[in-house]
Amino acid sequence: MTIRDNLLTLNEFADEMGVTRRTIERWHALRIGPPRIKIGKQVFYRPEAVQQWILANEQEQPRAAGRARA
Repeated sequence: MTIRDNLLTLNEFADEMGVTRRTIERWHALRIGPPRIKIGKQVFYRPEAVQQWILANEQEQPRAAGRARA
């Protein structure tokens, strides 16, 4: 077992999120994605950090404006 066994690669993270690798790279450039670890040219994500990022982006559904009254 190595330390990297617990990390997601960029491609694995993209697959998990259902987006392309380019989208993940764009998120990083815009500073809206989860924190990442770069070792040499390889990029990794901690599953715990990804989970925290997802939960931090959770939003309640807004109330519908102008609901019809019965």
